[in-house]
Amino acid sequence: MRSADPAEVARADEVIAGIAPPSGPTFPVHDPATGELIAEVADHDVDAALAAVERAEAAGRAWARTSARTRADVLLAWYDQLTAHTDDLAALITREMGKPLAESLTEVRYGTDFVRWYSEEASRPGGTYRELPAGGADVLVRRAPVGLSVLITPWNFPLAMATRKIAPALAAGCPVVIKPAELTPLTTMYAVMLAEQIGVPEGLINVVTTSSPSSFSEAVLRDPRVRKVSFTGSTEVGRVLLNLASHNVLRTSMELGGNAAVLVFDDADLDRAVAGTFQAKMRNGGQSCIAANRIFVQDTIHDAFVERLTDAMASVVVGNGFAPGVGLGPLIDDRAVDSMVRLVADAYERGAEVRTGGAPLPGGGYFFEPTVLTDVPADALVAATEIFGPVAAVQRFSTEDEAIARANATEFGLAGYVFTQNLDRALNVADRLETGLVGINQGVPSNAAAPFGGVKQSGVGREGSGEGLEEYQEVRFYNIARRGTA
Repeated sequence: MRSADPAEVARADEVIAGIAPPSGPTFPVHDPATGELIAEVADHDVDAALAAVERAEAAGRAWARTSARTRADVLLAWYDQLTAHTDDLAALITREMGKPLAESLTEVRYGTDFVRWYSEEASRPGGTYRELPAGGADVLVRRAPVGLSVLITPWNFPLAMATRKIAPALAAGCPVVIKPAELTPLTTMYAVMLAEQIGVPEGLINVVTTSSPSSFSEAVLRDPRVRKVSFTGSTEVGRVLLNLASHNVLRTSMELGGNAAVLVFDDADLDRAVAGTFQAKMRNGGQSCIAANRIFVQDTIHDAFVERLTDAMASVVVGNGFAPGVGLGPLIDDRAVDSMVRLVADAYERGAEVRTGGAPLPGGGYFFEPTVLTDVPADALVAATEIFGPVAAVQRFSTEDEAIARANATEFGLAGYVFTQNLDRALNVADRLETGLVGINQGVPSNAAAPFGGVKQSGVGREGSGEGLEEYQEVRFYNIARRGTA
């Protein structure tokens, strides 16, 4: 494994040193590449969380009355500030989450793009004006801020998951209380600090860090001042939050678990299919809700595809994310490594073949080899579990109908991927997949301009595009009577 560039580590530590020091109880944040302690952050209790709600509620009343242009200008200024600190943000992401620095830079571009997008969407809030069919009155339809929004983000994309929620909330006129994951809170803290530096009103964005997320959710989501909750994470936790949200009938956005299927047909461009599948599998080390989870390859090209994918996976350089040329950093913690060990062992015991990898790497940190499994039986854990790691599980299929049926045989429905050179097949198969998004001949379908979200037990609501703004808006109408009409 390759070791870190000390200069890049020093940059990250300098950024961490510039974040306001905590007062009171704290909890630790560790570097997953080394296991070393990199920061102590405030361990906020329920009282602190409710105080954040109070600050947000006060700031939100004034923010809701600002013009759309004012909100747009503030978001654009934040975008410029985030962009000016691209290298600092990327270093911080790699330090606390572990992904290679090149991927962290990609996340910064992706995450800041949400802020730019919603700086533009803010001035296009939507609405209609129309005459009633029977005459005598007109209907004015307007959009209003939904109100105080609680945002709960995961650890795997610590900047992008925060900006994807904060930006549309602010654009719509809503105040925010955001709770980042306890494994990676520093990036969110730093990004919000940059927002405050450019004049985001005090109290509008409140970061609550805590080692007790369940206590936070229980208290905050029952507060009558809260009107919206947006969560990205597991379906199991999402169900708990939906139950809590029901007490005050909150608006909810839930981006939950995934079990993405990749369908590679025999008429696919093989080079393109391998490259796209590799991207869909190995982006963020496989620690992504839309990562390629079940890779179905048609019989006639199966062996050639597996050979090329195995070569690609075996050639990945593993090491500290700050090391030059590294393509795979650590997993997030020891539990993630243990999960990979368990999934590979179960598949092997059930008859799968390990083509490359399959084991943890020795030394400090939480590293696991890039792995390819073939002949994976349908009853293997790896075929039914969200893998969240660098393990590619390949299965054969014969017919189009078989592939679609197997792809849809899951409670989840977030993402799917189709590789074929036949346009009719691409669109017809995409239509039949029970997912919220489909990558066609590509492995990275996410974009700030597109509505991201799932169906079935992968969630409700959308993030990104115009639909993402609507998640933070209420629809209201005024019925305006008119004199002198029939």
